[in-house]
Amino acid sequence: MMDPGLLVLQDMEKERETLQVWKQRVGQELDSVIAFWMEHSHDQEHGGFFTCLGRDGQVYDHLKYVWLQGRQVWMYCRLYRTFERFRRVELLDAAKAGGEFLLSYARVAPPGKKCAFVLTQDGRPVKVQRTIFSECFYTMAMNELWKVTGEMHYQREAVEMMDQIIHWVREDPAGLGRPQLSGTLATEPMAVPMMLLNLVEQLGEEDEEMTDKYAELGDWCAHRILQHVQRDGQVVLENVSEDGKELPGCLGRHQNPGHTLEAGWFLLQYALRKGDPKLQRHIIDKFLLLPFHSGWDPEHGGLFYFQDADDLCPTQLEWNMKLWWPHTEAMIAFLMGYRDSGDPALLNLFYQVAEYTFHQFRDPEYGEWFGYLNQEGKVALTIKGGPFKGERGTGRD
Repeated sequence: MMDPGLLVLQDMEKERETLQVWKQRVGQELDSVIAFWMEHSHDQEHGGFFTCLGRDGQVYDHLKYVWLQGRQVWMYCRLYRTFERFRRVELLDAAKAGGEFLLSYARVAPPGKKCAFVLTQDGRPVKVQRTIFSECFYTMAMNELWKVTGEMHYQREAVEMMDQIIHWVREDPAGLGRPQLSGTLATEPMAVPMMLLNLVEQLGEEDEEMTDKYAELGDWCAHRILQHVQRDGQVVLENVSEDGKELPGCLGRHQNPGHTLEAGWFLLQYALRKGDPKLQRHIIDKFLLLPFHSGWDPEHGGLFYFQDADDLCPTQLEWNMKLWWPHTEAMIAFLMGYRDSGDPALLNLFYQVAEYTFHQFRDPEYGEWFGYLNQEGKVALTIKGGPFKGERGTGRD
């Protein structure tokens, strides 16, 4: 009879080999995705990036979406300073050109901080959203540019915008331009504390001064996100009241499995910083396992985009579609959960999601990924980028 200890060692070795295979596979896909965007998205005339790209990379609209500009600057800088193979001058030059485009044009009426949602190719504002998300990705881009270049004007921009976002969220939202209507419920979407917690992590990374400055904010964000666990821990709701209660109607029952999984790995980072294993277990249970098991399509595979907490028909037309980003968030979340807990069940869930994702979303002919599949997993939109899909890699390599 084989020694049980030897069996454990053999299982661990097999696990390491499988993980190494997936690391290589993800790395190769990341290289391919970045090559696609470097070839097709750069605006050599005005700076910044085109994100409306067809299947073969052809630009089908020259509008520029500020949040995706910020995301691409962030990604290029993060890759440049993290991986030796991406330490290429053309990548950094493109990131800096994108950053300067944002500095010059993102804000609608400088010195005011409100950013446009979409700009013309040469930087004229087209549309403003009454949210904080363009500003959040602007902040991420500026902070990451500072970390790569050491140029302080980028960091000043990041901190000033961060403090403005905090003011809008916690003190006075008037600057966002949303009218206060008498019938509107006071609502907290989970996306708001999620994004702020992500910014706390971004600015505080290897920066003790920023960590201290935003420590209380991080605690506030985590508390607010955790309030979205409702019905005695049986559901995570996308929207709750400002005092953490369930809301009536479709708005209150709305669930977004991808967002919950994304919030899960944000919270896992927070719990790791806090050294709180009890919180870690709670996050894995409620923000990883719960949305996955309720959101995974048992017939066709893949994560539903939206759900209703009472199993009523969601009102969103795209509710049963399979989008790329919930699956990348799930892969990140399950790997982080496995890293923090050592639970092999989480690793198996990573494999399950990864197999579906790489099989269904990859385009082996032209590169990059399709973003939008129907419920059966067939390509619904052949575009590789648009107003809500840009260059975001394939997760955290």
